Amino acid sequence: MRVTGPGFSELLRSNGTFRRLWGSNMVLYIGDWFTVIAMFILAGEASNESPLAIAGVLAVRSFAFAPLEPLTGMVADRFSRKKLMVVANTFSFLVLSCFILMGLLDSLLSVYVLAVLLVIGRALHDPSQSGYLPRVCDKEELLTANALISSGWSLAMGFGALFGGILITLYGVEIGLMIDSLTFLVAAIMISTLPEGGPDRDESREDGVFGMIRDIFAGWGFILKRPEISRVVVSKAAWATSGGSQIFLLIIIGMEADFGYVSAGAAAAGIGVLYMARGFGSGAGPLLARPLMTVPRYMPYIIGLSLGGAGLLYVGVSQFEWGMWTLICVFCSHGCSGVSWVFSTTLLQQRTDNDWMGRVAGTDNLLIVLTMGTSTIAGGYILEEELLTLREILLVTGLIQIGVGALWLTLVSPREKIFFASQKLGQTQ
Repeated sequence: MRVTGPGFSELLRSNGTFRRLWGSNMVLYIGDWFTVIAMFILAGEASNESPLAIAGVLAVRSFAFAPLEPLTGMVADRFSRKKLMVVANTFSFLVLSCFILMGLLDSLLSVYVLAVLLVIGRALHDPSQSGYLPRVCDKEELLTANALISSGWSLAMGFGALFGGILITLYGVEIGLMIDSLTFLVAAIMISTLPEGGPDRDESREDGVFGMIRDIFAGWGFILKRPEISRVVVSKAAWATSGGSQIFLLIIIGMEADFGYVSAGAAAAGIGVLYMARGFGSGAGPLLARPLMTVPRYMPYIIGLSLGGAGLLYVGVSQFEWGMWTLICVFCSHGCSGVSWVFSTTLLQQRTDNDWMGRVAGTDNLLIVLTMGTSTIAGGYILEEELLTLREILLVTGLIQIGVGALWLTLVSPREKIFFASQKLGQTQ
């Protein structure tokens, strides 16, 4: 038996609400990478290219995300998810505009503060979107929808990182930040045209603060009681034990590498080329692997195989000289990571009731960003103190991911096989 669903073009053509949501994401995500690369460059300039200071940009974003995710996930289960997305993007537009107009980008501290404030907007937007999606797409459409969103994010990263890096190299960070500020405004306007999408009941006036706190803990309890959900959440966090360091280390490689047509001294452009490879790979992987993700006999093993494959390819990154093979390995590794991400996200949405969707998404993001932040700081510290070389750290992160993939295949795949079989039996009865 094969699980079917609409194709990519079919979904975009037939589901107008999803098409507009996806379009707003593309606008938003492209702009994001102009700012991210700008912050890497500003942090490097303010710290004499300190690896730990540059890692701090990613770490600050992660650690600011962490305490917000349970709260914003709960809020997404109480208030209009559409309105929350509009508020989140409007807030980010105002923050970034104020920093540009007031010239508040002249120190490492100001870069970190900007990172934190933009994270607040993203922390509100992401669980709201994750909870909104299953209300506008049915279960047969979810895998395709998630693959399109992931691929859109990846394409936006590729183009945004490349063009953002080149533009910042040529015209400076302020231009990149101005462009991103406008994308937040455009995304907010586009989202405002969408229909309401849950939650089923407006709980905004119920229970007060203590009720909200109870909801957060109730969400954690719900996940712990559902092993088919908790093991997927843990697998995404396990990827991040190395993924955070890898994303940071790409910045360091980009600052010192010459990819042929990019000057080695043009740090922003070098980072842009590597993040382009990461982005395009993250998008291509789910698109190419989608047919396999719908075949029941393969489904219990996809997460483990993709995690292990991602790690193996980063072992390759650690061995090759910086050049075309580096780009190929980064492309393929993040293609594997993209498969794991799309498939695991789809499983969470399919296995979670709507009233719990925001809290599950918030907890999922919480664990990921905590793990990524810790991994990023660890990588930056090890490199700063010269405990390991850049290539040695890359090798270690790859081996960890191979180990995580092996654990999934040996410990979790048998349980997933049983669960998928039970779901199939329930559908036939």
